Amino acid sequence: MKQSQLFTKTIKEAPKDEVSVNARLLTRAGFIYKNSAGIYSFLPLGWRVIQKISSIIREEMAAIGGQEMFMTALHDKHYLQSTGRWNVDVIFKVAEEGKEPAFNLSWTHEEIITEIATKYISSYKDLPFAAYQIQAKFRNEPRAKSGLLRGREFLMKDLYSFHTTEEDLFKYYDKAAESYKKIFNRCGLDSIYTLAGGGDFTLNNTHEFQVLCDAGEDTIYVCEKCGYAENKEISKLGDGSKCPKCGGPVKESKSIEVGNIFPLGTKYSEAFGLKFSDEKSEKKYVVMGSYGIGLGRVMATVVEKFYDEKGIVWPKAVAPFEIHLIQIGDSPQVKKTADKLYQDLQKAKKEVLYDDRKDKSAGEKFAEADLIGIPLRVVASERTLEKNCAELKERSQAQMKLVKITQVLKHV
Repeated sequence: MKQSQLFTKTIKEAPKDEVSVNARLLTRAGFIYKNSAGIYSFLPLGWRVIQKISSIIREEMAAIGGQEMFMTALHDKHYLQSTGRWNVDVIFKVAEEGKEPAFNLSWTHEEIITEIATKYISSYKDLPFAAYQIQAKFRNEPRAKSGLLRGREFLMKDLYSFHTTEEDLFKYYDKAAESYKKIFNRCGLDSIYTLAGGGDFTLNNTHEFQVLCDAGEDTIYVCEKCGYAENKEISKLGDGSKCPKCGGPVKESKSIEVGNIFPLGTKYSEAFGLKFSDEKSEKKYVVMGSYGIGLGRVMATVVEKFYDEKGIVWPKAVAPFEIHLIQIGDSPQVKKTADKLYQDLQKAKKEVLYDDRKDKSAGEKFAEADLIGIPLRVVASERTLEKNCAELKERSQAQMKLVKITQVLKHV
């Protein structure tokens, strides 16, 4: 993409009403736009990051048998009434003028997927299976803050699994946990598998995937020896306690929750009459699990973990582009060389943002490139062309190097 054609622009000053690093940098760099408190639009650069995260999720979901679908965001109230969740505080309810609310905007989809499953599951031969979606969720968050970390509207990948027994559920539960570790690792995040409470989804203990970060709103206790972790909200541990698993020292740390998994049991299948016939033709309730990842949270966490005084430093796997090609100077030779590099990189299937703008100085272009944070910068200028070279610099490194124009493709 040519940067001259990108309709968004960077801004020098961060919005005064944003205090979190992710909101300030993502807004300044032109990745997101704040519409209201806790409600953001993803601009072209931001949407490219979300698509990268989505692709990683889809690949890992396919690897554990997840079937992608897309469910409605507007729910009749009978769904939540069936499970006693209609009056949960965070729900946005929808009413026709002059009438009582009869619908709600999706805050989760356990009820929806369970009712759908009743039409297709009748025998043990139909189980197990898992289905997921990537869809908007709406929660009336009273403390919408921290940018994309705590919003009222957000993108979530929610996976639901269906089983004949709890034993089969927990086999898949462990498989999903490993899949989540892979997803976060591919996004550049080192996640910690953390014991947590059940909340409004289940009465059992659940697990979260936490990323250590000073900007986090959660507090977890992590064993420095074996990595066992518990969320402070349900824990009897303290800073300096002995690990209940290995006896090692436990450390208190701030963290960001990027995903969670829930063993639902038969709570929802009982509410909707979701049963199957076993090998003896006996009717039993289907056992379920639920697994969620907040895509915007992952994006925000990456920013909170990877930035410096100049801007964002994207890991390659989730960066909006692989290469930021910058033309410095508008002489015919420089333009011809930069244009040719752009064409060659595109032919080589490289994702390139080409700064071909004529109304920006070299200093402005470099400052914007650092703010946007694309992993590799390639510069063509009159100075570099004197040596028949281009300048290459990784965003995460201070040093730069000159590479012959004919060798640029090889080096990138």
